[in-house]
Amino acid sequence: MFAYVGSFTTARREARGEGIGVFHVDPDSGAFTLLQTLPAGANPSFLALRADARVLWAVHGDADYATSYAIDPSSGLLSPLNRADCGGSNGVRQALDATGRWMVVANYASGTVAVLPVRADGSLGDQHQLLVLEGPHGPHPTQQTSAHPHDVVFDATGTCCVVPDKGLDRSFAFRLDATTGQLAPTGVLVAAAGAGPRHMAFHPQAPIAWVLNELDSTITTCRWDPATATLAAIATCSTLPTHFAGTSTTAEIAVSGDGRFVLCSNRGHDSVTRFAVAPDGCLRPLGWTKVGRKPRFIGFTPRQRLLCAAAEQGDSIDVFRFDAATGVLDFTGASIPWRSPACIVFSGEDA
Repeated sequence: MFAYVGSFTTARREARGEGIGVFHVDPDSGAFTLLQTLPAGANPSFLALRADARVLWAVHGDADYATSYAIDPSSGLLSPLNRADCGGSNGVRQALDATGRWMVVANYASGTVAVLPVRADGSLGDQHQLLVLEGPHGPHPTQQTSAHPHDVVFDATGTCCVVPDKGLDRSFAFRLDATTGQLAPTGVLVAAAGAGPRHMAFHPQAPIAWVLNELDSTITTCRWDPATATLAAIATCSTLPTHFAGTSTTAEIAVSGDGRFVLCSNRGHDSVTRFAVAPDGCLRPLGWTKVGRKPRFIGFTPRQRLLCAAAEQGDSIDVFRFDAATGVLDFTGASIPWRSPACIVFSGEDA
C-alpha cells in the first residue's frame, strides 16, 4: 500500500514542508517508509487519486493552479504531467465526477468554483467554467469577510456535488452535465450565523449527509434528496466535550464504510471526535481520541483498518487501528515525522 502526503511549503504559511511525500505503508504495524519527496510548487496541500491509482492531482494553497502526476504502478513513484489554471486563488479541494472527465475545484480566496477538463492521460486542461459564490457574509470579523468555498464532494451518483462555503455560512449544491462539463446550481443550505461550513460527507448508503462547521465546532446532520440535489438540515451537535473551554476549530470529516460511525478532527482540542450514527443520521458522541497538534486531516486506509491523522503544526502523521464494530481508535505507536502535513490519499489495499 502506498500513501501520498501533501504539505504546506511556503513562508506565508509559516510552513516547513518540502512537497509531496510518497510512502510505502505496512498495514499491520502502520509504519510508513519514505520512497520519494517530490517538490511540487507552492503548498500542494490537497490531493486526489484517480480510481485506477495511475494519476494523482494536487491543488495548491495560495496559488492559482492545479497539477497532475503520473504514478508508476509498481514503485508508486510520481512523475509530473502538467499544470493547469484554476481561474482563482488558493485551491483547497478538488473532486472528480463519475465519468472522470471533469474536476471541480474550490478556490477559497477568490470565492469561486472552477471546472477543469481531465484528459485521458490524467493531465488537466485550464478551467472552462468559473462560478462566483454569492450571499451575505457571516459575522466573523476576519474569517468571513468574503466567500470562502472549502470543499467539493460528489454524491454516490457522481453527478451532483456540494460545496460548503465558510465565509457565507452556506453549502451550495450543484448538478454537473457530464457532456458539457457545466455546473448548474440546485439549492443552498444555510447554516447558523458564524458556523463556517468547511467540509462535508455523504452516508455511503442512505440519503444522509453531514456538514462540518469549522468556526463554531459543530456538525450538522442533513437529509439529501438525490432527485432535486438539495440538503435539508435535521440536527446540529458540538464536536467538543462539554467541559472544554479553550479555542478550537474543526478540520476534517471521515465516515466509516458501513455508515455507522462519523469521525472529525478538532484543531485546538487536538483530537478526533468519534460519533455513532442513529438510523436518522443524527450523531451521538462516543469519545475523543487525542492526536498531534492541529490535525488538519484525518482519513482511512482503503479497507479502513487504519485511520491516519495529519498534525499540521505537530509535523507528524499519527496512525491508529480502527475497530469497525465499536468505532474505537487504538494508537499503533507509529507517529511518522513529516513537516506541515495537510492531506493523505492511499492506493492499494491494507489487506
